[in-house]
Amino acid sequence: MKKVQKPVPFNFAIENLFALAPTIKAMFGAYAIYVGNKIVLILRDKKDEDSGVWIATTPEHHASLKKDFPSMRSIKVFGPGETGWQVLPMDADDFESSVNQVCDLIIKGDKRIGKIPKPKKKKVIL
Repeated sequence: MKKVQKPVPFNFAIENLFALAPTIKAMFGAYAIYVGNKIVLILRDKKDEDSGVWIATTPEHHASLKKDFPSMRSIKVFGPGETGWQVLPMDADDFESSVNQVCDLIIKGDKRIGKIPKPKKKKVIL
């Protein structure tokens, strides 16, 4: 029996990035958005505190991004402490405007957003 995939949440983010020809990949019950070889966002709606739009970034960019996105915080699903992944929580008052703004930054090539994933290790069969 074929598993039915849920619709992509927060589809407006993909529409905002349409000019960049984003690639969408299902990932752990969420959807990863790639622009070229970089992962830029994850769209996640799991009805928990980490639901929203995850931003692929690194800790050195958190302070400057936090000025642009006051509701942004580290995701909690990976445990306590600061994580490279930051979330714009779906229950934030400024959620939609913040997602639109982060998409604008991606379109402008903002270096604070996006990561090139580590290559997958090839399975060696003996």
